[in-house]
Amino acid sequence: MRAARLRRSSDIEMLRAEGHSVRRPSFVARLRQTAGTGPRLAVTAPRTLGRSVARNRARRRVREAFRLAFAELATAPSVDLLVSARREAASAPFAALRAEAASLIEEARR
Repeated sequence: MRAARLRRSSDIEMLRAEGHSVRRPSFVARLRQTAGTGPRLAVTAPRTLGRSVARNRARRRVREAFRLAFAELATAPSVDLLVSARREAASAPFAALRAEAASLIEEARR
């Protein structure tokens, strides 16, 4: 299953206001349960990660980790996720990123 992207700034602001924060070694996420039909995801990377090449790489790696984690599930939870990549996201093994994404999704299902 492919996660839809969370694009509207009003949705992101609502998520920041109402969601709860979860920290992992490679990213920090804010999540909020929704009544929608599936997950929606937005990935950010702060400028402290470095130049645009490093930020884009971290964003792509985190987005792909979540895409694969959602694909492994039979039914994905209806949740909005705002994920902010940390410096470790650019250099961590991809298997570790996938494991962190999967653990976050499992936490969101509860």
